[in-house]
Amino acid sequence: MTDKNARYAKSAEAFEQARKCLPGGVDSPVRAFGGVDIDPIFIDSAKGAKIYDIDGNEYIDYVGSWGPMILGHTPTPVLQAIHAAAEKGTSFGAPTLAETKLAEKVIAAYNSIELVRFVSSGTEAVMTAIRLARGFTKKDLIIKMQGCYHGHSDSLLVAAGSGLAETAIASSAGVPEKIANLTVVLPYNDIEALEAAFEKYNPRIAAVIIEPVAANMGVVPPVDGYLRTIRGLCTKTGALMICDEVITGFRLAPGGAQQLYAIAADITCLGKIIGGGLPAAAVGGRADIMKLLAPLGPVYQAGTLSGNPIATAAAIATLDMLAEAGCYQKLEASSAKLEAGLAAAARKAGLPLTINRVGSIMSCFFTDKPVRNFADVKATDIAAFKKYFTAMLEQGIYLAPSAYEAMFLSLAHTPQDIEKTIEAAEKAFAVIK
Repeated sequence: MTDKNARYAKSAEAFEQARKCLPGGVDSPVRAFGGVDIDPIFIDSAKGAKIYDIDGNEYIDYVGSWGPMILGHTPTPVLQAIHAAAEKGTSFGAPTLAETKLAEKVIAAYNSIELVRFVSSGTEAVMTAIRLARGFTKKDLIIKMQGCYHGHSDSLLVAAGSGLAETAIASSAGVPEKIANLTVVLPYNDIEALEAAFEKYNPRIAAVIIEPVAANMGVVPPVDGYLRTIRGLCTKTGALMICDEVITGFRLAPGGAQQLYAIAADITCLGKIIGGGLPAAAVGGRADIMKLLAPLGPVYQAGTLSGNPIATAAAIATLDMLAEAGCYQKLEASSAKLEAGLAAAARKAGLPLTINRVGSIMSCFFTDKPVRNFADVKATDIAAFKKYFTAMLEQGIYLAPSAYEAMFLSLAHTPQDIEKTIEAAEKAFAVIK
């Protein structure tokens, strides 16, 4: 056994065992590390900005459970809130005071949200938003953008057709063509395609759903005027603008990307950070839309664990900590320092690298061209990313195991963590070159 194989021996054994009882050995596809052509590591524990695998290796973590861990892992106030809530009961299936308290915090943070409903996952939030939009407008078509991921519901597991404004084709087995045909897929950041789609499909468009900052094809910010164009077209035609802020909500600002870009959605989907590391999400929006939800209206949605008391306690504690002065400034400073260091390391190595960053999320694309949409992402050097990922992992830096995912910084990342990451990147870039 080589030293490299010995380093991950227990993880390799665990993966072999997991594949005997879990499809692909995992409970979410990207965890299988298929995007980087190696076997996954199995995590044992985490603290602050560090995670530890079952082989005893330590890593500086830039995945953060895919975004929720903005405070770092196991922050004391959140753990205390979880323990206190659990001692009272883990689930009631009945109203609690904490649900109202959390709802008030969300409404105070988002000017576009007047009423909010809690669910258990981002996928559920988006499913509810789509149903609400169709129920409110009495129209059937949804516009989404290529490369934006909105959960695994049937209507949104679709790929672009051949034209600028084409109905979609299913991107997953099990999605009927008739359902896929109710979604129109456009290139992200393409104002011309957006206007063409509204001209072609206007009478049928119920909503446009958008990641205001795309973060599921790597980080891709909106170009100037893009979000305003969506808002304007929706307002003009009576379609609804749905902002999927499952990733950006409470990460880019207290009011998420909508605060950052001065835009107001009709419906907002929240997740990840709002759960404080536990399974929780939310859908919120204008009161006239939200009042269509049962029991007030005819749009049905329900969930046994919605507003779960433990998740709600974690969420309240997390948002309270984020409300402390200087949190977002600290995140920005750490993220800017890391971006500058990675860019300098790439220049030193003579390696083409485009870094897209908005606040505390960023992506490194191995290309010398701007990255503004999914086609640009697919044109980057994916092979170089795989080498980069492996080299960083071996130096104790844990990145998302896919070229199509983001890096997440937390308040727990120290200046020393940033420096170590930059030094590791210098070595990794030398290997790639």
